[in-house]
Amino acid sequence: MEFIADFHIHSKYSRATSKDMDVVHIAEWAKLKGITLMGTGDFTHHLWLEELKHNLEDLGNGLFKYQDVYFILTSEISSIYSKKGRTYRIHNMVFSPSFKTTDKINETLSRYGNLASDGRPILGMDAEELARIIFDIDDNCMIIPGHIWTPWFSLFGSMSGFDKIEDCFEGETPKIFALETGLSSDPAMNWRLSALDKFTLISNSDSHSPSKIGREANVFDCELNYKTVREVLKTKDKKRFLYTIEFYPEEGKYHFDGHRLCSVRWSPDQTRQNNGRCSKCGKPVTVGVMNRVEQLADRPLGFVPSNSIPFRNLIPLDEIIAETKGIAKTSVSIQRDYLALVTKVGTELDILIKFSKEDLLKRLPVRIAEGILRAREGRIKIQAGFDGEYGIISVFQDEEKQGKNEKQLSLF
Repeated sequence: MEFIADFHIHSKYSRATSKDMDVVHIAEWAKLKGITLMGTGDFTHHLWLEELKHNLEDLGNGLFKYQDVYFILTSEISSIYSKKGRTYRIHNMVFSPSFKTTDKINETLSRYGNLASDGRPILGMDAEELARIIFDIDDNCMIIPGHIWTPWFSLFGSMSGFDKIEDCFEGETPKIFALETGLSSDPAMNWRLSALDKFTLISNSDSHSPSKIGREANVFDCELNYKTVREVLKTKDKKRFLYTIEFYPEEGKYHFDGHRLCSVRWSPDQTRQNNGRCSKCGKPVTVGVMNRVEQLADRPLGFVPSNSIPFRNLIPLDEIIAETKGIAKTSVSIQRDYLALVTKVGTELDILIKFSKEDLLKRLPVRIAEGILRAREGRIKIQAGFDGEYGIISVFQDEEKQGKNEKQLSLF
């Protein structure tokens, strides 16, 4: 069966996360988005794990269910450690096939740090040791490095990472078979590194609130069980892993270089021209994902490996609605219009991906339909994110902004 999966989210027990990130709301929003399989996130936190055990039906195949939404046990571990005279900060996603295995993982990891302090615990343990411990407990587990290019906390981060995955995981590297691209990069950027060809690239929302679920995701056509999903990821099976759903990477918070406090946003070329120092304060700028990819790349822009999994860049539906109305996507009216569309017309991802042009124009307000079509075709205006500031993606030029023809936005 074909389904969409979002493996990486956080619960209400993680810092800076919505109180609505509980099982009920996660499942509710997964259905609105069109997501069939959700990661639980945060299984290392004892209170969240108890909620999961109480609410989820164990299907006996490594997956769990709440109402019509399937769940897979996942958590993110933040490792901060010193190695060969340098400090590294790495985030890794851990997948577990059962509550029994999860309990063993938590029991062991609790010896290395306070798991109750945060849904995403910080452990003074290097990535190789973490991997060894996890795989010794259950070799059916998966470890997938998270948002691998983010400057401060990732495998290849400009401020805290490694240049090669083998330097990070050392002897455990052969057991790592998938990587998460993160919001600030897409597969095309990762294809520029030949060393990553053997890895399966996945994309997830890393959501801290229900409405952000599915902003990046993965589309499969396979059996819904843990063993099969793991096998598809391990073998990079293009027949069963159809494509990933991606932010435009420029919209991510760390795509370009810069200084947020100084309002300095630079492309890699501009950073080189200024010797990496902010033109206003003189301090080193935060080097973003695009620059870091170029530092490590051994292929030109546009190279496509023969075994690559395709991807599709999308703009979230609430952002398109907000732009057509010229108001913030967080406003009550945008949320109301969004919910009206996804409850009466179809799930968000069906609208953004599957509806034909004719269906969009027939079932949606004209401006919203036009915005979706422009996003599909890449006819957009981009202001890249930098130093923790999200980028801005526009489907209409300033002179086209809506306001004079509200009838085109009347939903029902």
